[in-house]
Amino acid sequence: MKSALTALGMLAELYFKRRPGCWKTPAVAVCLVLLAGLQAQDLQGHVSIILLGATGDLARKYLWQGLFQLYLDEVGKGYSFSFHGAALTSTKQGQEFVTKVLESLSCPEDVAPERCAELRGRFQQLSQYRRLRTSEDYMALSKDIEAQLQHEGLREAGRIFYFSVPPFAYADIARSMNSSCRPGPGAWLRVVLEKPFGHDRLSAQQLATELRSFFQEEEMYRVDHYLGKQAVAQILPFRDQNRKALDGLWNRHHVERVEIIMKETVDAEGRTSFYEEYGVIRDVLQNHLTEVLSLVAMELPYNVSSSGAVLQHKLQAFQALRGLHKDSAVLGQYQAYSGQVRQEQQKPDSFHSLTPTFAGILVHMDNLRWEGVPFILMSGKALDERVGYVRILFRNQAYCAQTEARWVADQSQCLPRQIVFYIGHGELGSPAVLVSRNLFRPSLPSESWKEVEGRPGLRLFGRPLSDFYAYSPVREQDAYSVLISHIFHGRKDSFITTENLLASWAFWTPLLDSLAYEAPRLYPGGAANGHLLDFEFTGTQVRFSQQQPEQLVPGPGSAPSPSDFQVLQSKYRDSPLISAWPEELIAKLADDIEATAMRAVRRFGEFHLALSGGSSPVPLFQQLATRHYGFPWAHTHLWLVDERCVPLRDPESNFQGLQAHLLQHVRVPYYNVHPMPVHLHQRLCAEEDQGAQMYASEISALVTNSSFDLVLLGMGTDGHTASLFPQSPAGLEGPQPVVLTRSPSKPHQRMSLSLPLINRARKVAILVMGRMKREITMLVSRVGHEPKKWPISGVLPSSGQLVWYMDYEAFLG
Repeated sequence: MKSALTALGMLAELYFKRRPGCWKTPAVAVCLVLLAGLQAQDLQGHVSIILLGATGDLARKYLWQGLFQLYLDEVGKGYSFSFHGAALTSTKQGQEFVTKVLESLSCPEDVAPERCAELRGRFQQLSQYRRLRTSEDYMALSKDIEAQLQHEGLREAGRIFYFSVPPFAYADIARSMNSSCRPGPGAWLRVVLEKPFGHDRLSAQQLATELRSFFQEEEMYRVDHYLGKQAVAQILPFRDQNRKALDGLWNRHHVERVEIIMKETVDAEGRTSFYEEYGVIRDVLQNHLTEVLSLVAMELPYNVSSSGAVLQHKLQAFQALRGLHKDSAVLGQYQAYSGQVRQEQQKPDSFHSLTPTFAGILVHMDNLRWEGVPFILMSGKALDERVGYVRILFRNQAYCAQTEARWVADQSQCLPRQIVFYIGHGELGSPAVLVSRNLFRPSLPSESWKEVEGRPGLRLFGRPLSDFYAYSPVREQDAYSVLISHIFHGRKDSFITTENLLASWAFWTPLLDSLAYEAPRLYPGGAANGHLLDFEFTGTQVRFSQQQPEQLVPGPGSAPSPSDFQVLQSKYRDSPLISAWPEELIAKLADDIEATAMRAVRRFGEFHLALSGGSSPVPLFQQLATRHYGFPWAHTHLWLVDERCVPLRDPESNFQGLQAHLLQHVRVPYYNVHPMPVHLHQRLCAEEDQGAQMYASEISALVTNSSFDLVLLGMGTDGHTASLFPQSPAGLEGPQPVVLTRSPSKPHQRMSLSLPLINRARKVAILVMGRMKREITMLVSRVGHEPKKWPISGVLPSSGQLVWYMDYEAFLG
């Protein structure tokens, strides 16, 4: 403090010598204000930065350089610093490592070599290594910081703890920190956490709960380094600075699709222990690409500088994401991967990994701005190039009378119209923002972005670079340097909150669960991939463009392929059975439903269809939505066979599944859609609300003789159907057409059509799919009419037809 005041006094003396009249009233007041300003600037405080895992790979490659860049940016601005590298490595080895890293630190190009050497020397003097293992070590660190503050007469501004360690170490470190190394009153604490933040929603929730017991939400900064990349960090400012031009364009009426891509040429060699646990979806898509998606898709806050507003709008974007299913993804694995895993993890020669190293995901959003617009997320290892970009491709509704040779880039509306945030690498080699000249001339801050000089012969996305307004950063910055600066300045919008993290995992976990046992397509790697990983999408489904022969039955000799089997027709429980491979089976069932619908409409003027929930009907819904354009939807009434007692917007709601996979893609009059009334008077399935009786009355009023034209059922592994369960008498007999039941699995409360009502239908179709159903299929084939043990055995329409639809895995195993 003494030295700081001495310097301040010298400045004041110099000022007053030059302006002697400044002592006179009222000018003395101005001088005192200036003096106070100088004092405030000089005494902003001391910041201690503790890098945990200081001898690790991430620290060596990026974090020490990022801390040095922070020092370069902030030196002389009123703060003093000390940098503490910490790890489990011994003091001698750790100090040698840190010294070596510090000697290799570099300055920006605009800093003279002599000045850089001077600043690097100062930074080295401010940096030290220490071993941190026990609570006593953390207490000693805190005492050393306090002693330094007292010795140098400094005020503590705050402490930054950067956790560059595996998540399993978080709890022990957090406990020691919290008890022994927090800053004193009036100083802030910032705790920086590196991914992975869990393996699924449950593990992420457990980790978040654990961390919350030690730190407040505003103290935690979860790093996704993609948010520090300059092109990504420019997405929101670009949208804000070009609001006027983008307001009419940034929506479903004008955007054809959005591509969010991260391709790598390297493979996972040396990292297979990590990769086997996480795979490409958890490693890249769940975090990096989902964060980028939210920046593109979120509603733009009025003030993009408000961290709170940005984070709130990002959360709303997460909540608008439509649920993913197995057909939302294509997976690949480079051919050498399983061998690398066997070698690095001492697996037997028979081991074959199912971990994907490539994924293409089709994402949709359920809101007015983006309804129907496909967002394509893709990432993979061992691909043909290293590149990352976000590409917004706009619809082209123009026709140009002149030949293409006469089209002018900034005038012709027939040329592709696109905005690209080029994250880096690839043909361009550096970050950039590209806007087609036939869209508009963008506005970017001239102090940080400059126009790219012409590069004849360079083509991007099928067009010469000259077709774009192209801008690159005036000074390229490493992502970690950007984020460390944001941490220091308390800018939380570049980081992931607990709420957003859990929302992201809630979106991705169901897909990850559904893909857990899916075999990825093998690809050779690099340029040899050819078109093997190309994929295409229709509606909500995505599939590889090229079919790859797959071995369906393991063992010696040639394996049968789907074309070797046709749709088989036979008998099951004395009723017609149709069996085929899943794709053919779903197509056959969809054709049969459409034929039944057409007959009913011709005869009665309307078609009443009751549908079950769950995962089995999802491919059927998608087939009906995307392949059956002659379906008489305008004359169709849709009913539910059963429903979970949750709000209709809940992801577990059967109605929500019907809405996501069918209703939003077809034109059914809203008054012909009949969800079950499970949510009345702000209660769920309360007996006194008489929701079951209400649904029965609606059926009686609209469906002739309460006989549906077609009821679609499934069969559970315990023999249940609809929400009629073994050992539960509700709905198996009696006069009630609609009943409340209880499921052995959550959510326990259900509403269901009763067995007598189901058996009044003109036709009942039972869809059974998957190897998990093989055992119950065999069992039910042998039992008689025993609905109390096997509710499915009680399905037998009194005057209608029952048809079983089974895929080969359920039927043959």
